[in-house]
Amino acid sequence: MQKSNSSLIAIITVFFFWGFVAASNGILIPLFKAKFNLTQFQSQLVDLAFYSSYFFGSIIYYILSLKFGDPIAKFGYKTTLVFGLLLSSAGALIFIPAANLLSYPLLLCALFTIAFGFAIQQIVANPFVINFGNKAKGAQRLSLAGGINSFGTTIGPVFLSYALFGSINKPSLDTQSIESVKLPALILCALFLICAFIIFISKFPKIESDKLKSYDLSVLKYPQLTLGMLAIFMYVGVEVTIQSNMGALLAMPEIKGLDHTKISHFISLYWGGLMIGRWTGSLSLFNFNAIQKKVAQLIIPLVAFSIIYFINTLNGSNVDDYWGYLPFVIFASLLFISIGDNPAKTLGILSLSAMLFMFLGIITKGNFALYCFLSGGLFCSVMWPCIFALAINGLGKYTNQGAAFLIMMILGGAIIPPLQGWIGDKTNPHQSYIVTVFCFAYLTWYAKKTSSMFKQKHITRDVNATGH
Repeated sequence: MQKSNSSLIAIITVFFFWGFVAASNGILIPLFKAKFNLTQFQSQLVDLAFYSSYFFGSIIYYILSLKFGDPIAKFGYKTTLVFGLLLSSAGALIFIPAANLLSYPLLLCALFTIAFGFAIQQIVANPFVINFGNKAKGAQRLSLAGGINSFGTTIGPVFLSYALFGSINKPSLDTQSIESVKLPALILCALFLICAFIIFISKFPKIESDKLKSYDLSVLKYPQLTLGMLAIFMYVGVEVTIQSNMGALLAMPEIKGLDHTKISHFISLYWGGLMIGRWTGSLSLFNFNAIQKKVAQLIIPLVAFSIIYFINTLNGSNVDDYWGYLPFVIFASLLFISIGDNPAKTLGILSLSAMLFMFLGIITKGNFALYCFLSGGLFCSVMWPCIFALAINGLGKYTNQGAAFLIMMILGGAIIPPLQGWIGDKTNPHQSYIVTVFCFAYLTWYAKKTSSMFKQKHITRDVNATGH
């Protein structure tokens, strides 16, 4: 059992890298925009390159499944995961020639390759974590993994900003250059290789699942999956676009009037909101009684907030504005306590709340508007496990194939941020956040729809089988 738990810990560490790199894009986007003289739309090609790779990775996985059978079933979780990590390490190395040549397209290629490896890792890791052990705790285990992911998203922008600019309060503007990305890229490559080695020597338990003998589009007959694919598209798109366009938002005088060298602590705070929610959401994994759980749900968000504050203080950031965000953290914490563990109910309430706060952010200015947009991180925090668990419920032998289709829809992170960037070029970055309102509106509807679907007899049996 101890060896099995160690394999779960090993695979959850991979979630850290996904967050570390994805959140760092929020620092790269304004840097590339300034150094390559890009429009807001052109700068969002960073997200297009990064998140489109998930789509292509999943397409290739599906094609291979059609021709040769399920790669995970053929090669195993461990081998497939190690291959994905090696591919990501190769992508990190592409940053070196890209920086030397000052090539924006080659930099995009590096991000595409890193994320292509991530796509393979995601197809493996999500169903592994959900199906590891008691399936009734699958969504909570995914929330715990998401909490590790969010720790990566919290420190990623801080680390990269320090590596690129030095102190936040006194950035090295004269020495700031594209070539400064080379050292972080080398470190990232080394970390990928170390993680691949640790996983290679770890003992993975056998995860029992139904064998799928042939691959076609039959999996798409399940409405919870097809609607869930669009839900993942919207969720990833809105989660990414809030922070990807935040550099342009923070530069507006009506919000903060900051240049791109002084925004990392806000990017970190946004992703830290996801960490706060995911740490809170994972508490169901532990054997707390009702009172202990409620106390923990109040304390953990404050502990997580303190960690975010401390990390950014060490980096030299002026975090005075953080205190105004604390009431939003407390509000979200109380919301988590009142919701419970039902995935559909959780998704519905959080999506509706996020939609209302995005609208408030659009019609207000200054810190309050900024806090409303930053709160998107708090509300998005546990949406992924809710959507993923709801979408694969009842798929049986199609579970791995369904997971691949869901990972494919991370494409939303490639489409929605450039769309918002284009709207921002036509109007302004502040008003462009109307995109987020529509995304959260769909997620609210999906939660209501799946809640109704799961009341049907044949769906209910499948939900009970996975503990939801």
